[in-house]
Amino acid sequence: MTSIGGYSMDILKKVEEYRAKQESLQWEGTFKEYLKLLEDRPYLAQSAHSRIYEMIIEKGVGEENGMKQYNFFKDSLFGLEEALEKLVEEYFHPAAKRLDVKKRILLLMGPVSGGKSTLVTLLKRGLEEYSLTNRGAVFAIKGCPMHENPLHLIPQHLREDFENEYGIKIEGSLSPLNRMRLEEEYHGKIEDVLVERIFFSEDNRVGIGTFSPSDPKSQDIADLTGSIDFSTIATYGSESDPRAYRFDGELNKANRGLMEFQEMLKCDEKFLWHLLSLTQEGNFKAGRFALISADEMVVAHTNESEYRSFIANEKNEALHSRMIVMPVPYNLKLDQEERIYEKMIAESDIKEVHVAPHALKTAAMFSVLTRLKESKQSNISILKKLYLYNGQDVEGFSDQDLVTLKKEFSDEGMSGIDPRYVINRISSTIIRKEMQAINALDVLRSLKDGLDSHPSITNEDKETYLDYISIARKEYDELAKKEVQKAFVYSYDESAKTLMDNYLDNVEAFCNKTKLIDPLTEEEMQPDEKLMRSIEEQIGISENAKKAFREEILIRISAYARKGKKFDYQSHERLREAIQKKLFADLKDVVKITTSTKTPDEQQLKKMNAVVSTLVDEYGYTTQSANDLLRYVGSLLNR
Repeated sequence: MTSIGGYSMDILKKVEEYRAKQESLQWEGTFKEYLKLLEDRPYLAQSAHSRIYEMIIEKGVGEENGMKQYNFFKDSLFGLEEALEKLVEEYFHPAAKRLDVKKRILLLMGPVSGGKSTLVTLLKRGLEEYSLTNRGAVFAIKGCPMHENPLHLIPQHLREDFENEYGIKIEGSLSPLNRMRLEEEYHGKIEDVLVERIFFSEDNRVGIGTFSPSDPKSQDIADLTGSIDFSTIATYGSESDPRAYRFDGELNKANRGLMEFQEMLKCDEKFLWHLLSLTQEGNFKAGRFALISADEMVVAHTNESEYRSFIANEKNEALHSRMIVMPVPYNLKLDQEERIYEKMIAESDIKEVHVAPHALKTAAMFSVLTRLKESKQSNISILKKLYLYNGQDVEGFSDQDLVTLKKEFSDEGMSGIDPRYVINRISSTIIRKEMQAINALDVLRSLKDGLDSHPSITNEDKETYLDYISIARKEYDELAKKEVQKAFVYSYDESAKTLMDNYLDNVEAFCNKTKLIDPLTEEEMQPDEKLMRSIEEQIGISENAKKAFREEILIRISAYARKGKKFDYQSHERLREAIQKKLFADLKDVVKITTSTKTPDEQQLKKMNAVVSTLVDEYGYTTQSANDLLRYVGSLLNR
C-alpha cells in the first residue's frame, strides 16, 4: 500500500471507486426508450411524496411497545416515536396515495432544538442517497433547469389512454421552456426528446431546495420563482420568451423532490401565496408565462408562539387551511434523552473527555423534568411520572394510568430545557476548567450555574428548575450508593455466596422444622432467626410475611433442583438485592473510614483498591472517577 506523507492512499482509491459507481449509474436515452423502462419499472414515475414515503419504508419498520419504529430515523431522532408515526402514517402515507393531504404544506411545529431541523435534514440526505438506488432513480427531460418529469410530454388528450396502458397517472403540464424546445429542437416529435437520469443534491441544487427568508423589504420573489435574465432580451426580443427566463428559484430547483421553507411564518404574504398555488394546484406563476407545474413536497418549521400568532391573524386563514401541522415536541423519555447527549458528545470536540457513568443520565433527568407538567392526580409525583414515561414499573400504576397521563396535557413537551443547553453547559465547564473527566455532580453544578444566563427562563421557572436539580441530585445519590454497593458485592463475591448459603441452610431448617449441625462442634442448633431477619429486613419483609417469603424461597430451590440447576443468590432478584444490601451494610464502615481517614490501614486500603478495580473493569469508570465516587458515597454515609 503506497502512502504520501505517512497517509494511506486508501481514501483516494475510495474516491475513485465512488466516481466509477456514479458514472455507472448515468443513463441517457430518448423518451421512447424511457417508456420502455417504465414498462418493467413503473415506480420510476412516482410522485415526490410517494418517493419520500417509499424511501422511509424501504429502510424497514419495526414495532416496540405498540409503537412503530422506523429505521430511517432511529439513529438520529430519539424519543419521538409517537410524533414520527403520526407524521409517516397521517401525512407521508396518504400523500403517497395521492390523497388530499398531498395538497398541503407540511408544517413542523415544536420548541427550539427539538429535532425539527434534524428531521428535515434526514429527509434531504435520505433523498440524495435514495436517488442513487435502483428503486429511487429519477429521470428528467435533458437540459431542463427544473428537471421536468418526461411524462409531461404526453398530450392531455392521450393521458387517459396512457394511464390505462401503463397504470401511471400523469399530473402537471409541460413547462413553457420545454414546450418551446419540443417544437424548435425536436420538431414536435416527443419520442425523440432526450431523457436523462438525475441525482438529487442540495449542493448542486437538484431536486432539493432551501428557502430562507431575509429582510422582507429587500427579498425578491425571484428567490422563490426564478427571474428574467435581462441580458438575453436583446437576443430573444421579449421578456415572455422562456429562454430569457432563469428558472433558478428554489421552487424551480426543488422540483421532483423537497423544498425546505425556513421560518415560513415570518415571510411576506407574496411568498406564501405562491405556496398556496403550488400545494393546491401543483403549479406556480413565474413572470409573463403560463402556470409552471411543479411536483415537490414543501416542508416548513416554526415554534409554537409564532404559529399561534399566525393563526390568530384572519388574513392567514386560507393559508392555514392548506397546512398539515405536525407537533414535534421535546423527548420525554429519560433513556432516550441520555442517548441524545451521547450522540451530541460523540459528534463534538469533547468526545475524548471521560464522562463518568450516570452523569448524562442525571442531566437527562433534569431536562425531562423541566418538560413534564405536574399531574392533577394527587397520587403521582413528577418523578414517578418521569419513570412511567420511561417505561419503568412504578408500584401502584398500570399501563392504563400511563395512557391517561399522556392525555392529560396536549402540549406536554412543547417547553422546557433543550438538549443543546445541557451539552453547551457541559462543554463550557470542561473547557473553562480544563477538565479531563466529568461526573454527575460537575454536570448538575454546571446546569445550575447556567440558569442565571439562560435568556428565556423566568424567575418562577428558575425556582422550579432548582427544585428539579435537587430531585436529580437525590436520585443520583441513590444511584451512587447502589453502584458502590454492587461493586463491593462483586469484589467480595465469595462473601456474598457464603452469606447466601448460610441463609438458605437456615431457611431450609426453619421450613422443615429441623435443626442445623455446627460444622466444628457437630452440635445441633436452632435456625439463626437473627441472621435471617437481618437479611430479610433489607428488602422490607415484615415479621408477618417472613414465613411466606421463606417458603417461596424453598419452593424456588426445589424447582431449580428438579431441573438439575443450582440455586444461588443471582437466581432470585429480591434475595440478591437483600444479600447485596446486607453485605454492604456490613462493609460500608470501611467506606466511611477509608474516605475520611488520611492514612487508612493496609487491610482497609486493600479492600478499597479491590472495589476501585471493579468500578474500572466492570462499570466503566476511570481510576480517578472511581475514587471520586467512593469519596462522595463515603461523605453520604457519614451524614
